[in-house]
Amino acid sequence: MMLDLLGGFGEKGRTSLAVGSGSDRILLDIGIKVGATGAEYYPALDGSVAGIDAVFVSHAHEDHVGALSWLLSRGYAGPIFMTAETRDEAPATLAAYADPGGFRRFPIPDDRIEIFEPGDTLKSGNLTIRTGRSGHVVGGVWFAVDDGKSRVAYSADVVPDSNVFAMDTIPHCDLLVLDASYGADPVPGAVRAREISQWVARHSDGCLLPTPLSGRSLELIAALPGPFAVHAGMRSSLEAQIGATAALLPGVSELLRARLASASDWTDADPLPALPLLADDGMGAAGPSSRLLPRADQAGLPVLLTGHLPAGSPGDLLHKAGRADWVRMPTHPTLSGNVGIWEKAGRPDALGHSCTTDLLDDLKSHIPSLRTQCRTGQRIAVPALNQGDRA
Repeated sequence: MMLDLLGGFGEKGRTSLAVGSGSDRILLDIGIKVGATGAEYYPALDGSVAGIDAVFVSHAHEDHVGALSWLLSRGYAGPIFMTAETRDEAPATLAAYADPGGFRRFPIPDDRIEIFEPGDTLKSGNLTIRTGRSGHVVGGVWFAVDDGKSRVAYSADVVPDSNVFAMDTIPHCDLLVLDASYGADPVPGAVRAREISQWVARHSDGCLLPTPLSGRSLELIAALPGPFAVHAGMRSSLEAQIGATAALLPGVSELLRARLASASDWTDADPLPALPLLADDGMGAAGPSSRLLPRADQAGLPVLLTGHLPAGSPGDLLHKAGRADWVRMPTHPTLSGNVGIWEKAGRPDALGHSCTTDLLDDLKSHIPSLRTQCRTGQRIAVPALNQGDRA
């Protein structure tokens, strides 16, 4: 089995991985890199797409699906596997992050979408692809690809200790591609959630909380200590996510449904509310928060950023200027989570995606088989990893 590292290795963004065995080849995710320009914005997919048999999309965040129209523009004409939730959310992601002309010419081809449920086992040629709930977003999954000789597990984005979402155990494998977004960050999600709750309580008379439409929004709602408002355009999506009870931990759906029902709706025409306000997206690069961040800054409204801030993004610039606070709400594994995933998978050889090189070096001290030298653009033979030196 061969892996082509097409994006997200030694970097954050444009996550994409090709898995090949014999004449069969599939793509796992096809994301973009926020803050990059030119070729670096897209996966490092050189040459023809004719050899790609199928595309499997883990979830609808921009760094995992944002280059789908770009792939279609290059001639890809095969099936695209995704959950129903990913299919429903992907058009809005592409509208925000794809090339506008490319998205108009190459929208998501509904007739080629193959819908599956988390937990399903899929087939493409001689490849068997197991799936499981990611704990990251409703409809989000990990993939484990088996060709009968070896197995590669690709976590995509996962959260093993979410307060909201359920994650299924990644199976034993020969190579594990970990979500290394946070490196060796030792602070668990419950601690960060308390920090966010305390910050919001200090600013309960009005603040802005930029957040992705899916995933982190539900984590924030669960952590909020009192009344809040949501941008009106988010409500229907949030209601749908809360209604997907199979993706959530037991009892969480009822809690979130009650909290959302009591939340106020806010629109762009309204004055800034005297309440904590959730608005998408999390970086201020698109959606309502792209308009709200400068408005809140001008009005002196406190802003709390809670996720990844690509260099040069509006949220990053505001934070660096000292006009926005930042407390990470973990929507990726912290140290204990990744060590646990690796141990349950049989302590295999491992790669880390969505992570800069310095953070990978930190994580290697806890996961000795982590291959920190792997970078976007490289090709890896899975058996060679198993037979090589683990140092």
